[in-house]
Amino acid sequence: MNKNIVIGVIGNDVHTIGKQLLSYAMRKEGYSVNDVGVSVSQDELINAAIETNASVIMIVSLYGHAELDCRGFRDKCIEAGIPGIKLYVGGNLVVGQQEWNDVEKRFLDMGFDRVAAPGTEISLALSWLKEDIG
Repeated sequence: MNKNIVIGVIGNDVHTIGKQLLSYAMRKEGYSVNDVGVSVSQDELINAAIETNASVIMIVSLYGHAELDCRGFRDKCIEAGIPGIKLYVGGNLVVGQQEWNDVEKRFLDMGFDRVAAPGTEISLALSWLKEDIG
């Protein structure tokens, strides 16, 4: 697999620091990172992945509405002709205090390959990338 990654903050979320830190760390490790910014739609992420022949789409969210923003994302990837792309999501994904195992399961059930809890170390994301795409 190639080392092209698309990263963005989905929905109406404008939090950018986590995305910037991840992008920096991934570039330092030799990955080609296409940062599509904040407040991006599913279509913007998918189109960027197609344009850059990405192996991973990494979605960051902090405002708690990622569960809504990410619904149907895997299906849209399939429809767009990229059914095997790896999907990562992380941050503060839901509103309120919820059991992490339940949150993680919901995102895995939506078709995400990797789900990172709030406060996850960047090193974990890098280890996932190494395992998934080299």
